[in-house]
Amino acid sequence: MAEVERILVVGGGIAGLSVATALRQQGFAPELVERSPSWPAVGAGIHLHANGMRVLRALGVGEAVEKSGTPIRHWRFFDQRGRMLYSTNVEQMWGDVGPCIGIARTRLQQVLTAAAAPVPTRLGTSVTSLTQEEGRVQVGSSDGSTADYDLVIGADGIYSSVRRLAISAAPPEYAGTVVWRSIIASRPSGVTDFTVFMGDDRYFGQVPMGAGHTYGFGAVAGPPCDDPVHGRLARFRDRFADFGGPVPAYLAALECDQQLHVGPFELVELDCWHTGRVVLIGDAAHAHPPNMGEGGCMAMEDAFVLAEELRAASSVESALERYEARRRPRANWVQEQSRAAAEGWVLPPDLRNAALRERGDQIFRDRYRPLIATA
Repeated sequence: MAEVERILVVGGGIAGLSVATALRQQGFAPELVERSPSWPAVGAGIHLHANGMRVLRALGVGEAVEKSGTPIRHWRFFDQRGRMLYSTNVEQMWGDVGPCIGIARTRLQQVLTAAAAPVPTRLGTSVTSLTQEEGRVQVGSSDGSTADYDLVIGADGIYSSVRRLAISAAPPEYAGTVVWRSIIASRPSGVTDFTVFMGDDRYFGQVPMGAGHTYGFGAVAGPPCDDPVHGRLARFRDRFADFGGPVPAYLAALECDQQLHVGPFELVELDCWHTGRVVLIGDAAHAHPPNMGEGGCMAMEDAFVLAEELRAASSVESALERYEARRRPRANWVQEQSRAAAEGWVLPPDLRNAALRERGDQIFRDRYRPLIATA
């Protein structure tokens, strides 16, 4: 077991809460800081593949997540008018690994927060400086305090302060698509699985969640755009007005501009995820487009593996080397395949739809096959 008495986890989202819980399971006593004054839960809904649920079960919260969400048994793809392109039975594909679950991010956050409740936490606090010297990391915080730690874990997302201060100041790379996310408190007829309707340079997806709610996302390829809150709903409806299937019912169920959260698809690619005794996990290390639905799952896997390696290693430095060696091939694969999916989903419809009808199910299974084995 590595000699590491003081561990600071920076970030209170999926990655940070997962690693804090995993570290406690392995006998460590981490602290956590989160820049938001309240627990963050941005992004409306989330689809958790079975590899993510495998980690949540190992962390002791799988049952709570399953009870709060809805099982997803198929991913189904349609053209813009609602004609089937292909369907994949994800329940059969993942087998004994676990279920796939659709859940509101707010509810997932609540479950993870409860699991990490024993961890000392400071909300409304950001990291402003990191200085490494003689196996210690001196951390300066926005509240004016400074403290020394044996290890700092950057779990603070795609705009990571830890990454900027210690590893790379380069901003995330725009990945060519803007997405609008939302939740409605109803279930449009026909939405029983993860469904995506694919148009020309845009697509619209719906995911069933717990309590009869539905998560929806509409994405448009092209240059990044600024979409002010005022009038956002009307513009969103116009963008997808010619889509069929359950899309019109979803659009009609939206009630106000504030329901829609808009943001770009972005990438983070780094030569190294750690330096000295500072290490990155999740989107801070390897953000990718969300088309595989693996962002949260990769963060949870990172968290679990990092805690395992710290428990098994004789030093912090060797643990971080082992963590990155184990995780990088898998994260690189997901990043590469997510980018390919993001580009493929907005190819010219005639080319894309013909390819998906012929071999969409096989492409889908090939993308996920390497993730069936444990991380």
